[in-house]
Amino acid sequence: MCAMLAIDGGKPVRPTMLRAGFHGSAEINDHEIESVLEVLRAKRLFRFLAEGAEASKVALIERWYCERLGRKYALAVNGGTSALIAALFGVDVGPGDEVIIPAYTYVATAAAVIAAGAVPVIAEIDASLNMDPADLEAKITPYTKAVMPVHMRGVPARMDEIMAVAREHNLIVVEDVAQSNGGTYKGKPLGTLGLVGCFSFQQYKVITSGEGGLVATDDETVYDRARMQHDCAARFWEGSADHPRYPFVISGENYRLSELSAALVWAQRERLDPILARCRAVKRRIVEGLKDVPGLQLQDVPDPEGDCGITFAFFVPEAALARRFAAALKAENIACGTVYDNTIPDRHIYSHWPFMMSGLAEDRRAPWKNPFYKGDVQGYSPTQCPKSLDYLGRAIMIFIDQFFTLEDADTIVEGVRKVAQALIR
Repeated sequence: MCAMLAIDGGKPVRPTMLRAGFHGSAEINDHEIESVLEVLRAKRLFRFLAEGAEASKVALIERWYCERLGRKYALAVNGGTSALIAALFGVDVGPGDEVIIPAYTYVATAAAVIAAGAVPVIAEIDASLNMDPADLEAKITPYTKAVMPVHMRGVPARMDEIMAVAREHNLIVVEDVAQSNGGTYKGKPLGTLGLVGCFSFQQYKVITSGEGGLVATDDETVYDRARMQHDCAARFWEGSADHPRYPFVISGENYRLSELSAALVWAQRERLDPILARCRAVKRRIVEGLKDVPGLQLQDVPDPEGDCGITFAFFVPEAALARRFAAALKAENIACGTVYDNTIPDRHIYSHWPFMMSGLAEDRRAPWKNPFYKGDVQGYSPTQCPKSLDYLGRAIMIFIDQFFTLEDADTIVEGVRKVAQALIR
């Protein structure tokens, strides 16, 4: 006999709501405060001042990421979107080119492609909620220059398959690791499988400086081009505008990271692995408790060992059932939500990217209307990726933070099982 659901008047599995918060900012204490005060006391807020350059917090986090990732070059910037734009300029993506991106990613992924002057091509996702390698291959045209897999919500994409497609078709791979900082794929840090990896330190990310980002690569030319894009004066810091190292020039913009923001990242670097370790332990407990529930399909995680563990997602048979399931689970005091609800404009879903879907983009701001572009993309439709909308519509996601206990994980299992027993026939 099923227990009465709380939404129907029964007793919830918890007396209060279990809800995840921000990861990095929840950890801020005197350690971060002191790191920022060091910068203020030194009155050195700009990384490129000659005096005290060896103490630059920006330079410190760049060196740390090089060591952590095993990459030769790292470039800190003022945001994850800036990192993507700088990376695209780094690999020489521009007008006339197409870049394939997944249907489920934050709007910044598409916006960065457009900022570089290229045309976003949207690929379907699969049960990993990441790019479907088969649809990636189907979307390749003579104008495709790069593919941008996104490791969404802490879960690594199918990088073996994606890299195989990219190699076969001579495509550049730019990894968007904004939501999976610290994750790995088959033992390799995310952001090191493609030619370039891009990270974010925005408030919602695992470690944070409020805003901030980073580009990592082993390619010196890619690094130099990205550096010029992130700083319109980058060629001049060496003291000569005609430095022989550079056979090219990019006018660039200013995406430089401030020393104050870098001070936060520098302090938070010690938080990254402990946060992920605690989240992973909780997620493993949940997965173990729910792997055999009739009617539930757990998200397909391509590499469970490399999963950041910051979210847990599962699918039910129909979108309408997903909405009922999520409402019932919230009534049990377990915070959750459907991933796609067409009444809510979630900017992580391609159909809610208005500068592409609404037709309001001015011709000169729409690279698919640029005379350099000779491909077939003429615009975008909210229904052009039906497989993705189906997966997202049937998906329910629970966010996990480092303060959840294993007992909390057991309660999540209890609540999901209770609702499933009542609603899935």
